[in-house]
Amino acid sequence: MTGNAQLKDPVPPGPDAAPDTWALSPLPPALAAEARGLVDRLDARQRWWLAGYLAGAAVREPALAAADRPAGADSPDPAVTVLFGTHTGNSERLARALAERLTERGVRHTLLDMLECRKSHLAGARTLLAVVSTHGDGDPPERAQPLFELLEGRKAPRLEHLKFSVLALGDSSYEKFCEAGRRLDARLEALGATRVHARVECDVDFDAAARAWIDSVLEGLEPATAPVRLDGGGERRHSVANAYTRKNPFPAPVLANQSLTGRGSTKDVRHLELSIEGANLHYEPGDAIGVVAVNREADVAAVLERLPFDPDASVGLGGQAPLPLRAALRERLEIGPVTPAFLERYAAATGADALARADREALARYARERHLVDVLAAHPPHGLDPLAFASLLRPLAPRLYSIASSQRETPDEVHLTVAVVAYRTLDRDRRGLVSGQLALAGTGEPGAAEERLPIYLHRNPGFRLPADPAASIVMIGPGTGIAPFRAFIAERAALGATGRHWLFFGDRSFENDFLYQTELLAWRKRGVLSRLDVAFSRDQEEKIYVQHHMRAQGAELWRWLEGGAHLYVCGDAQHMAPDVHAALLAIVERHGGKSADAAAEYLLELQRARRYQRDVY
Repeated sequence: MTGNAQLKDPVPPGPDAAPDTWALSPLPPALAAEARGLVDRLDARQRWWLAGYLAGAAVREPALAAADRPAGADSPDPAVTVLFGTHTGNSERLARALAERLTERGVRHTLLDMLECRKSHLAGARTLLAVVSTHGDGDPPERAQPLFELLEGRKAPRLEHLKFSVLALGDSSYEKFCEAGRRLDARLEALGATRVHARVECDVDFDAAARAWIDSVLEGLEPATAPVRLDGGGERRHSVANAYTRKNPFPAPVLANQSLTGRGSTKDVRHLELSIEGANLHYEPGDAIGVVAVNREADVAAVLERLPFDPDASVGLGGQAPLPLRAALRERLEIGPVTPAFLERYAAATGADALARADREALARYARERHLVDVLAAHPPHGLDPLAFASLLRPLAPRLYSIASSQRETPDEVHLTVAVVAYRTLDRDRRGLVSGQLALAGTGEPGAAEERLPIYLHRNPGFRLPADPAASIVMIGPGTGIAPFRAFIAERAALGATGRHWLFFGDRSFENDFLYQTELLAWRKRGVLSRLDVAFSRDQEEKIYVQHHMRAQGAELWRWLEGGAHLYVCGDAQHMAPDVHAALLAIVERHGGKSADAAAEYLLELQRARRYQRDVY
């Protein structure tokens, strides 16, 4: 039993709480309504548990900056502020691991999502430890952007009082590797802050480097005079962790593999159903499934054929146990498409003059058409041994796919919506490593993957349904962005939610690309979907996208938002998400009668209230 059970007073508010209990709440009206809706559905025992949990959370993160504290609060500023800016959840997980270590050392600290960080938090911080990932073309994650805009803008505060260190997460296949972390690190220094540890940059296989950074920054911190207590009584909360991880995946049987696109489509989109019976995997709508990647034997053989090395030569990578080169190429290393960053490393290591003389733009053009085997054929790995060669390659990363099912509806299954990557370069047909395997999984076709797929659960706490089943939701998900919304709708239908549901879906062709058409129309007929707006860009001369329908329905969309609706966007980050956001700004300006700055602030407040959430990639 945790310390929660020791809390006796005050009684947590329930359905019969005095009206002014909520009137005095510091919560925004919509969030207060959502919180009250949740509390009203709890019985007395559940309200006691929730009261203890919230009290414990307040003790664990006691150091609200002075301007943000409730009147009369006297908690001191934290010795350490841990900030995270996350897209897929990795930065948050590492930040929470750091916070746990701070608790063990008795260091007073607060843990903040970058979206929640304001000037007052920076003013009250003494040591700032930031974990941030890079998204897209060198951008900070969605929820970190307001903080970056503050720090890089004219209203940025001076930070001479602050000590800091940055852990940057990235993917070296992108040109602007760890760019968000680099920008944050440089900007904090420019504003007068002092580093306590140099920035550490991590690639997709980040665990070892992140642990080393955490250990290093902790060495310079002094423990507090009194231990920081958790959960109101000093005992830690325990939760059941999934036994299956990216390094120990669950072999999920493939139950179904169906094409969602018609024969005339220019795309191949698949619906996969996997069994998780016996796995003890408990997911929520908004979560994702990680599929562990393994290179094809034929691709491994083609690379080995171009290498002057013994396939059984032992290589040790990233502190892991050594294994034969053949196994490393199959299980641990990316051997498909190459990147400009790899070409630069390879040219420097091998002395390949043609590559070394090329500028970055030329390398980018060269990389777009080539896989590793093509580079080896043109530029053999002169002067390298097996370990030196393997060290140039990126770690083989799992692929994440949004869950397209509700566990309430299909308890022992998880469904995925997969767009198969297919293209042709240098007169060769190519397929995405994992999506190409998933296209054949369970079909029995020649070259099909085994009947089981290695998977693990990847939680996505930043993309969640509202707790109140009476809240309305608006979902914008073109293409495979429909996946989590299929889960959302199925979950709310299973719960008997009374809130309205509005879906904007778009793709290329009504006839060939209307994903989940039968289900969506059935939900619309039953009234589960209150509104369904579809846009098929190639069905007319002028291309029409979801944002065009949003603008056309702007007045009604504004009424939904003002009525407390939650807004969700899922899909392409490069074009769709910015276009949708621009449409939302225009709608708020026009129908809300707000200036451009006020409209931007309105959407930012929706984000902070968790009423505007995006899962874009």
